Amino acid sequence: MGTPQTKPSWPAALTLAIALGAAMLSPATPAATARRATPALPSTEPAPASNGRCIGDEGSDPQSVPAFRTVPATQGSAAQPGAGTAPRMNLLAMVRTAIHRSNAVGAARLLSEAAAIDIDEAHAAYWPQVGISGQVGGIDAGAPGSPSVHGKQFQGGVNVSAPLYDGGHTRDMTDYRTHLAEVAKFGEVSAQEQVALQTVSLALDRSRYTVEAQVYDQYARKMSCLVEALQMIVSADRGRTSELVQARKTQQQAELSRDQVLSQKRLTEIRLRRFIGDDLPPTEGITSVMLDTPALPDLVTMASRAAEIQSLDSQAAALDSYVKAVLDGQKPQLGLLVAATKSAGAGDSRSVSGGITFNWQLFNAANKYTTEAARKRAAAARMNREDALEARKYRMAEVHEQAQHAMERARSVIEILHNSELVRNFTLQQWQQLGRRSLFDVMAAEGDHYSMRVQYVDALYDTQQSNALLWSLGLGLANHLE
Repeated sequence: MGTPQTKPSWPAALTLAIALGAAMLSPATPAATARRATPALPSTEPAPASNGRCIGDEGSDPQSVPAFRTVPATQGSAAQPGAGTAPRMNLLAMVRTAIHRSNAVGAARLLSEAAAIDIDEAHAAYWPQVGISGQVGGIDAGAPGSPSVHGKQFQGGVNVSAPLYDGGHTRDMTDYRTHLAEVAKFGEVSAQEQVALQTVSLALDRSRYTVEAQVYDQYARKMSCLVEALQMIVSADRGRTSELVQARKTQQQAELSRDQVLSQKRLTEIRLRRFIGDDLPPTEGITSVMLDTPALPDLVTMASRAAEIQSLDSQAAALDSYVKAVLDGQKPQLGLLVAATKSAGAGDSRSVSGGITFNWQLFNAANKYTTEAARKRAAAARMNREDALEARKYRMAEVHEQAQHAMERARSVIEILHNSELVRNFTLQQWQQLGRRSLFDVMAAEGDHYSMRVQYVDALYDTQQSNALLWSLGLGLANHLE
């Protein structure tokens, strides 16, 4: 008789459960908003707003948090006019800013301009060359039967030469430089594309971490509501203290996950500022900018027009032109030469000469090896081009599969989320009103639900990252964003 009971009798326990359930569902308590945070069942009336801390699972701005009840847009789906225009323009503006600020792109542009100047240099071989020469010194000359000449003497001369026929050497060298200029130009485009891909990738990661932080923050607030409700329960039943401790622990874990994601976001912003500066645009709307996965056959068609492949094409063509230039150098060379000299002082004299010059290299052992090496380099460039094109096509197929799998994963997670909403709603309802489920069941259902929401966010952004890489492997991200 003197031993205290460990728990109240059944009528008292039922009365306490009903009272606490009514208190948690009352609009005067924070738990009411926590109850409203779950997707409402058809038979449940939503409670009026009472506490701003217990917010709903979805944000008020549909662009801030992805509407996880909506299946992602499929490839070829009709987009609403103007949908996603501002976020797309923000991404395009970031890409243009990053390209303008990039030193790597600037260096590639200078190399392209230098290669274009090399073309003019090769073409200038067609022009005549004019030179003057002079000499000041002494002379002491003599011959049998003629008076000797000695004393100071000044000599000056003018030479004018022009090519008449060089077997096509200048033409082929000009072609060689032209193709090298194309290589340099495509190198500049490749540098721009690398900067664009890094910028878009960082912008997508920044948006990913922003949304995930919002999800974890909602999770932490939901746990905060449960903690406050449990504090009311523990005040009447000290035997539920372990549940309160567990709820606080779950809340702290959610807050820790949120802080870790926010740290990742800050690190991403540091990297992004390197490309676009301190003026970072908002992240709203980026969630759905690049969800449409291009068809693989279209991508394969684009592969041969990618800057890297065209650069290898130009490199092979340049080496072919170099082989022709080497062979042209072994043909007869014709030129025009006019020379005039004047000597003043001791031995005063003058001379003028002019005519056609002829030069033909009949034998040079090095020519054979030079030509053979140039041919092998051209063949190697063509093989490198074919290997790079094949590797790009397989890379496209690999990334395309990753993008499709990520989208299918997002759709699968949506179906699970629908059921997860019902499970956590029923579990919370049974715990609050009937005491038929433990708090651990409630927290497990909540944790599973928010974990699935994070997985959904990851699936969406994995899809976008893969699509961004696919467009980069094709004709370029900037072309797609425009």
